[in-house]
Amino acid sequence: MVTFFEQLINGLTIGSFYALVALGYSMVYGVMKLVNFAHGDLFALGSYLGYTLLVAGSSWVTRHFGLWGGMAVALLAVALGIGIAGIIMERVAYRPVYPVGRLSLVVSALGMSIFLQNAIMAIWGARPQAYPADVVPSTRFAVLGIPVTTLQIFILLLSFGLMLAIWFIVEKTTFGAAIRASALDRPTATLMGIDVRAVIFFVFALGPALGGVAGVMNGMYYRAISFNMGWAYGLKAFTATILGGIGNIPGAMIGGLLLGIMESLFAGYVSGAWKDVFVFVILIVVLLWRPTGLLGEKTAEKV
Repeated sequence: MVTFFEQLINGLTIGSFYALVALGYSMVYGVMKLVNFAHGDLFALGSYLGYTLLVAGSSWVTRHFGLWGGMAVALLAVALGIGIAGIIMERVAYRPVYPVGRLSLVVSALGMSIFLQNAIMAIWGARPQAYPADVVPSTRFAVLGIPVTTLQIFILLLSFGLMLAIWFIVEKTTFGAAIRASALDRPTATLMGIDVRAVIFFVFALGPALGGVAGVMNGMYYRAISFNMGWAYGLKAFTATILGGIGNIPGAMIGGLLLGIMESLFAGYVSGAWKDVFVFVILIVVLLWRPTGLLGEKTAEKV
C-alpha cells in the first residue's frame, strides 16, 4: 500500500507538468481552433531559461533572495520570458496566415517547433544539461509512512494553485466570460463588442507562461533536460488535452493528472519501458467510449 501511494504522489507530480502544458493547448485551441505544435518546445525553452537562471546566475540569485526565493524568482522570470515568446510567436508565425486557413496554421506551427528546437540546440548545445542538486532543495521525509520530498510538495502546491487560478479567471471573471464567448463563436463575440484580439493576446501569453513554469519544475524534478524534450512532453500534454476534452479547461487539468497517475502506476507495477504504450492504449479505449473526451469538447450551442 505504501508503494501505491508513493507511485500516486509521483504520478500527481508528473501529471501536474502535463496538466499545465495541456492548459496552454486547450486555451489556444478553444479560442483559435489551432493545435499549437510549438507549445511543447516553449516548455523546453522554459526549462533551459530556468537552468540558466538557477545555474549561471545562482550565486547572485541565492545571495539576494535565498534558495527558495531564488527558485521563485526563476519561475517568475521564466513565466514572463516565455509569455513574451508566446506573444511574439503569435504575431510572427500565426497572425500573418490566419486568413489562409487552418492547414497553413498547422504547417506554421510545425515550422515554429523545428525553429525553437534548433534555436535551443544552437544556444545551449546538443548535449543534455542538468540542474545541480545544490540549487534545488529536495529534502525527503515521510507523511503517514509515505515518502515524499519538499520539492514534490512545492511542485504540487504551485501547480494546483496555478490551475485553480486559471479556472477562477476563466469561469468566474468578466474577462473569462469574454474568453468563453470567443471560444464558442468568435464572429458573434466580436459583434457583441468583445475585443477578440485581446483574448488571443491573453491566451498566447498565459498558455506559454504556464508551459515555461512547468518546464522549470520538470528540470528541478528530473534534473536532466535536452533540447528535443519539448516534442515528447508536448505530445503527452496534447494526449492529456484529448483525454479530458479538447478546449475544456477542467478537462485539460484532469486529463493531465490522470495521464501522470496512469503512467506512474504502470511503470511502478508493470514496466517502465511499456508505460507510454499503456497510456496510449488507455487513451484509445476512452475515446472509443467517449470520443469527445472525459468532460467533452467545448462547442458552440445552436439555438
